[in-house]
Amino acid sequence: MKRVQQGFTLIELMIVVAIVGILAAIALPAYQDYVVRSKMSEAEAAIAACKTSVAEYVATHANNLPALTSDAGCSTTSTQYLASLAVAAGVITATTQATGATPDCILTLSPSAVSSDGTIQTWTGTYSACNAKYVPSSFRG
Repeated sequence: MKRVQQGFTLIELMIVVAIVGILAAIALPAYQDYVVRSKMSEAEAAIAACKTSVAEYVATHANNLPALTSDAGCSTTSTQYLASLAVAAGVITATTQATGATPDCILTLSPSAVSSDGTIQTWTGTYSACNAKYVPSSFRG
């Protein structure tokens, strides 16, 4: 009688496990970078909300930039991934915390000159204190 093969051999199973292990070793570091970048989006969202407040302040206060965070009307409440948010002379600065970036990032959004009609034409985003791979693309310049 002829015997029918049932299942996989040990060698075949070991090859599959080795391939899965290699793929996991390659993908894990890249995945961790994406996790850190997703946590940075909380600071970026806070800056975007504050940007709207600063622009509104400029439009309603004779084209002057807000001197303090309280003048701009921005929230200064820290969150899980946002340590602080401050406004000084219209420049918005956010410091992250617990994102996995070492050290934590400082994101800065600076307005261009205010036009005569009370609008800010462009904003320039910069970063400091952390690796560029963790920073949102709008702040990498």
